[in-house]
Amino acid sequence: MFRKSMKKDPELFQNVSDGLRRLYRTKLFPLEDTYRFHDFHSPALEDADFDNKPMVLLVGQYSTGKTTFIRHLMEQDFPGMRIGPEPTTDSFIAVMHGDQEGVVPGNALVVDPKKPFRKLNAFGNAFLNRFMCAQMPNAVLESISIIDTPGILSGEKQRISRGYDFAAVLEWFAERVDRIILLFDAHKLDISDEFSEVIRALKNHEDKMRVVLNKADQISTQQLMRVYGALMWSLGKIINTPEVVRVYIGSFWAQPLLVPDNRKLFEAEEQDLFLDIQSLPRNAALRKLNDLIKRARLAKVHAYIISSLKKEMPSVFGKDSKKKELISNLGEIYHKIEKEQQISPGDFPSLSKMQELLNGQDFSKFVALKPRLLEAVEDMLANDIARLMALVRQEEATMPSQSVKGGAFEGTMSGPFGHGYGEGASEGIDELEWVVGRDKPTYDEIFYTLSPINGKVSGAAAKKEMLKSKLPNTVLGKIWKLADVDRDGYLDEDEFALANHLIKVKLEGHELPAELPKHLIPPLKRGTEQDD
Repeated sequence: MFRKSMKKDPELFQNVSDGLRRLYRTKLFPLEDTYRFHDFHSPALEDADFDNKPMVLLVGQYSTGKTTFIRHLMEQDFPGMRIGPEPTTDSFIAVMHGDQEGVVPGNALVVDPKKPFRKLNAFGNAFLNRFMCAQMPNAVLESISIIDTPGILSGEKQRISRGYDFAAVLEWFAERVDRIILLFDAHKLDISDEFSEVIRALKNHEDKMRVVLNKADQISTQQLMRVYGALMWSLGKIINTPEVVRVYIGSFWAQPLLVPDNRKLFEAEEQDLFLDIQSLPRNAALRKLNDLIKRARLAKVHAYIISSLKKEMPSVFGKDSKKKELISNLGEIYHKIEKEQQISPGDFPSLSKMQELLNGQDFSKFVALKPRLLEAVEDMLANDIARLMALVRQEEATMPSQSVKGGAFEGTMSGPFGHGYGEGASEGIDELEWVVGRDKPTYDEIFYTLSPINGKVSGAAAKKEMLKSKLPNTVLGKIWKLADVDRDGYLDEDEFALANHLIKVKLEGHELPAELPKHLIPPLKRGTEQDD
């Protein structure tokens, strides 16, 4: 009945967040609640989980520059910030936007319905005493929130218990954040046992994961190549996936580079990382939609597992022995469900973790399979999600361009210190003279060997010369389109010089512009160029 009414009502969802919230409450939550999903996998979602800003989680061993990285992004100190070579950050700090600067302690934070942290209450006082929210007015925090974490310990330090399940807390955050940044220090690549455990806990969230090799300005180019290779090898062993995680190399703080040899590399890498972070607000709705789909698939599989265990349990005698037998044979139950329900093996939860959790459960309280609940989730995945996807695209089209602004992001956007300023096609952007004119005498000599007619060479004649660059036809075709400013199908001597200049730009490793910049238009043609 309810499912039919949802299909008939096209005005059900006001926006993506509203749609996700309603779908979760009406279709997915009943399945989760019936089969105790929250006892095994993840606490129930709340309104704040659907409405919160994109979050970035920083993870790394102590003294890899996590807190300094946050300060570099915001260009401002935040309450509770401590920086030093020893393990200084001993708390989880949620750095969020607020009208007044201040700190909210963990116990107060988990009772605030406007914050997405209420379910962290389950980790107890040992954790909550090490959790706080630093609020402050900052332009960067208007678009994203950043989670700073305690430095992961190594050596003897990792033997000391924290008093709470550190990996489980990180996994809780990983499910809810939009980006996970793993920071490594170019000087100490040793991945401790605790760090290995943490990375494995984040295993189901590789799509959100990025790696930063920090403090790379403190070593030479040759050493950097070796360090990068060693890092990729170490990560390959732990993450254990054929795909390579994206690694950004640089020195993420506002201090002079110690070894400036790789300055251009660091600038390009920082720009790429900033663009990745700036895209988070724009992709936030899509990320929440994706996470809900992953959660629904897991909830479906969980329901099949629990109902299968219930079906196999005896009604009166031998319950304990049967429970032990079922737990030990859980792998076979997985395989049976996989075959019967046509479910991918990748959708099943970790076998060892599930066996461990089942040991503490009363199987007699498990519920048999309820097709109605599963049909509601199937309907959600097959129909409602498709409508929400269309709504995501509509919101993206109607809303103004969303990206992170302020802080370090402003310094790379425009002006002479913007990335790539004065290089490649941007060379000569702020000069009075036409930059192509520097090499024009050389290009003119070639031009007149092509026997121009009425001061112009044909496409066939220009093609023979341009092919000498050995660039692909697709690239040369774009260069021809950019250089033929008056769109007459011929090149005069200025346009021919421009074409050669653009070939030089491409051969030096720079990208061609989508449109010809004003400073590259030949002086005699400025104001007369034609549109496509």
